[in-house]
Amino acid sequence: MDNQLVQIKQMLDFIAASPTAFHAVDYLENMLLNNNYRLLEMNKDWLLESGQKYYLKRNGSFLLAFITGDLTDSEHYFKMISSHTDSPGIKVKPNPEINIKDKYLKLNTEVYGSPIINTWLDRPLSLAGRVVLESEEVFKPEIRLIDFKEPNLIIPNLAIHINKDINKGIELNKQEDILPLQRTINEQFSEKNYLRKEIAEKLKVASEKILDYELFLYETEGTSFLGKDNEFISAGRLDNLAMAWASIKALLDNKQGQNTKMVVLYDNEEVGSSTRQGADSPFVGHILKRIATSYQKSNDAFYKTIENSILISADMAHALHPNFVKKNDLTNFPVLNGGPVIKINANQRYTTDAYSSAIIKQIANKSAIPLQTFVNRSDSKGGSTIGPIAATQLGIKSLDLGNPLLAMHSIRELAGAKDQMLIEKLFNEFLKQS
Repeated sequence: MDNQLVQIKQMLDFIAASPTAFHAVDYLENMLLNNNYRLLEMNKDWLLESGQKYYLKRNGSFLLAFITGDLTDSEHYFKMISSHTDSPGIKVKPNPEINIKDKYLKLNTEVYGSPIINTWLDRPLSLAGRVVLESEEVFKPEIRLIDFKEPNLIIPNLAIHINKDINKGIELNKQEDILPLQRTINEQFSEKNYLRKEIAEKLKVASEKILDYELFLYETEGTSFLGKDNEFISAGRLDNLAMAWASIKALLDNKQGQNTKMVVLYDNEEVGSSTRQGADSPFVGHILKRIATSYQKSNDAFYKTIENSILISADMAHALHPNFVKKNDLTNFPVLNGGPVIKINANQRYTTDAYSSAIIKQIANKSAIPLQTFVNRSDSKGGSTIGPIAATQLGIKSLDLGNPLLAMHSIRELAGAKDQMLIEKLFNEFLKQS
């Protein structure tokens, strides 16, 4: 395997080890610690120094890391790349056991975000997430990550003999049709608190110590290269862990500069960002203010810093689909392995404007990095991302940028291997610029 594929394989290993946002943050936090980043906490005093490495967490699913620039410089500003750790999927409800005629045990679930639901059928599935345990301090319960790893669930399709119109397109009911089968039931088995008992056994704790949990389904088939010369990458959660990886990797490859270099990984983008760890929270604004005023003790220093700063909102973009060409715009249709994509929308569902676009184009031109453009068809509303929300919260100039992707929100998505290399290089060069 050549050096480029080895580099991409590192990203795929990260995705494979990150079935949930909690696991992704845990994995990346360990990378930061191994590179001498120091943890900051919002409820404690900060003694920031220029040229040092710091990071913060929230909820176990939000991560922010930065290298301070010259904090005494009145012209100091932030160069930021933001993405998100969550992906659409299926979450387990409380009291999930469903007994079907004393023959089958199913789990009660609900949909998180907007996955392509039929891609979850007939796949070997497992469970992962976090478990909250009883502790001696009431307001600080113990949190443990869990990943069952082995395929222990499946959502079987209905046979075509019984559902003869299935190939004409079937709408799946979110409450009735996507409940995963876990096991059969016999005389020696009791379904009462079955999942809690399974969790307790996996974590080697007493079941009565388990206060709550947040568990998600995920497919266990792993990640892979595809195509001639391994030109494609196939994996779940490429949207948006591929961008989270690229941004953190670029930060780790950078050194101190005049200005502060920062990566922000929000959670809950797929459900609107309106959480304390989402882009619609004032949390990042509070962090920026504490950094900007750490030496220059005035609000003026913060407002000047924000006005000079720039943010890349990094999220995947829709590639031209070879079987659905008419679904794309007539002249703005990115393709896999054609390079990173600038995302533009007249109604501001993306934040890119001519000014912010010009900045990234100059950086790309100097580094011989090809760029593509995505604009929705004029008769299609399309999606949005954290860019407009973060820009509104922070008042910072920004642009939306990401790699092209096929099958977005499927249980397995398809991206270009070359694109991943290019965007890591682009992020690296963006953070290097003075």
